[in-house]
Amino acid sequence: MSKSAPRLRRTYGGSPLSTASPPRTRRTRFFTRVAAIVAALALPVTGLVVLAGPAQAATSATATYTKVSDWGTGFEGKWTVKNTGTTTITSWTVEWDYPAGTAVTSAWDATVTSSGTHWTGKNVGWNGTLAPGATASFGFNGTGGGSPGGCKINGASCDGTQPGDTPPTAPGTPTASNVTDTSLTLSWSAATDDKGVKNYDVYRGSSKIATVTGTTYADSGLTKGTTYTYSVTARDSIDQTGPSSGSLSVTTGGVIPPDPGGKVKLGYFTEWGVYGRNYHVKNLVTSGSAAKITHINYAFGNVQNGQCTIGDAYADYDKAYTADQSVDGVADTWDQPLRGNFNQLRKLKKQYPNIKVLWSFGGWTWSGGFGQAAANPAAFAQSCYSLVEDPRWADVFDGIDIDWEYPNACGLSCDTSGAAALKNLMSALRTKFGGSALVTAAISADGSNGGKLDLADYAGAAQYVDFYNVMTYDFFGAWDAKGPTAPHSPLTSYTGIPITGFNTEAAITKLKGKGIAGSKLNLGIGFYGRGWTGVTQAAPGGAATGPAQGTYEQGIEDYKVLKGSCPATGTVAGTAYAKCGSNWWSYDTPATIAGKMTWAKNQGLKGAFFWEFSGDTANGELADAIHTGLR
Repeated sequence: MSKSAPRLRRTYGGSPLSTASPPRTRRTRFFTRVAAIVAALALPVTGLVVLAGPAQAATSATATYTKVSDWGTGFEGKWTVKNTGTTTITSWTVEWDYPAGTAVTSAWDATVTSSGTHWTGKNVGWNGTLAPGATASFGFNGTGGGSPGGCKINGASCDGTQPGDTPPTAPGTPTASNVTDTSLTLSWSAATDDKGVKNYDVYRGSSKIATVTGTTYADSGLTKGTTYTYSVTARDSIDQTGPSSGSLSVTTGGVIPPDPGGKVKLGYFTEWGVYGRNYHVKNLVTSGSAAKITHINYAFGNVQNGQCTIGDAYADYDKAYTADQSVDGVADTWDQPLRGNFNQLRKLKKQYPNIKVLWSFGGWTWSGGFGQAAANPAAFAQSCYSLVEDPRWADVFDGIDIDWEYPNACGLSCDTSGAAALKNLMSALRTKFGGSALVTAAISADGSNGGKLDLADYAGAAQYVDFYNVMTYDFFGAWDAKGPTAPHSPLTSYTGIPITGFNTEAAITKLKGKGIAGSKLNLGIGFYGRGWTGVTQAAPGGAATGPAQGTYEQGIEDYKVLKGSCPATGTVAGTAYAKCGSNWWSYDTPATIAGKMTWAKNQGLKGAFFWEFSGDTANGELADAIHTGLR
């Protein structure tokens, strides 16, 4: 195989969360939203009240509040306005009160102002007109733990009720029965209402997971040995919502044993690195990284015709190593049964028996085959098991990793196999590989509302995996050739971020909100930077003319190169950035990695992983930063 071919398959454990064509439309929509936010927040958030327009009839509109997410130090809220009348509304204003200590810090799709603890959200120009039955929403971030009260829409009650209507009472605190490792049944006593209870909303934590007409609900797809909190609210025949029931905390059966080595510290080793990069398994030893990791993902096996297949036979098991290239200093012979990377990994595991090696299948270029695999998960799992457990190298691998970019969403190509496809695939792999082998998956970090994490059943699939590697990098890059410049791996949001929800905190918050325990999530670190050229502004948010030149491809460069050629000049959202000449780069350094590892520990995450070994320095300083930071 030529040296150029493997580089064509190069991936950074994922590609941009937004891809070149359809996502560009999506990014335009987000940029429009960001512009609206900036315009809205140009006015002071406090000290200014926007008065409501002429009052509509009491039943002409409703406003419904939803807490989208809560990360402890803050939250995201959303109001949805609906025209319930028979004539068009030309403007709307929502008013509500927050208790002292709770406040809006930023907003979008409405002009939000306050006077003391009284808050007002008024439509912007493009979303004020609502035909009968139409809706409009606006969102905001806030601090504090209070709930809104005293809501009015255009001067009338937000629930659209006539005087004298009363909401339902609180249902009884739920109880749990039939608790297993992955499921349970909730029951509660009925609420009462003057016009009758229509249905009940069931909440797991702050997320509504079901609406039912009866007083029981069976929840499934849970994680063993995990504590969940449930509550229930009732709605009457005109959709008034009553107060919440008391909360129930229940722990599923089974106990996930702690990892013998503590936190996961996983690195990707690429099969094509042995060509132009001249990076071999022995480099893990000479750099000191082998002593500081717990897992290796070997990338990548291919997915073809619904089956797991070899990625690069020469690099995998045929390349002959000389004594100076070999892990143990012993040269390969022409007639030995196994050579190549697989044999070198076998030698590495002999020296470092704590390291677990997984064979990763898919990646950015080879994810197109997963759709066919999802049509027959059992056959796919059998093909993977036969390959991973081939007698020639069965002792090398401790399990399998699936890097599907992305189930029921678009990556290099678009998958339409359905929301349940990932869950079905991981279930089949777990069944075939059994409980003693590791089964893991790399997943999107798209924390936007309605984004990739909302398109597949990641919560359902979680019960079958040992952990998820959340690809918290490649949020932004020079596929948007004209910018704006932005850190490709922001830990948190920041003022001016091009797309709301494209940051690590948003992704982890969304996954936890779906009921996935932090102990099943690894935070991702890129051992590379992404950059633009033609940039005049040093701070993030500048315009560009195209991707900066990289060693192997445009717009991307290894940390080991950037450290010397374009040293960091600042940080934003927990990630370093640098401007050198007309080039602008963002990347992680030992200092920013230390901050991210502290954050990961505070979030109770399982550990961290990185793409990939060859981007690090010869002495493995980034791998060391992960190792040290997770102690």
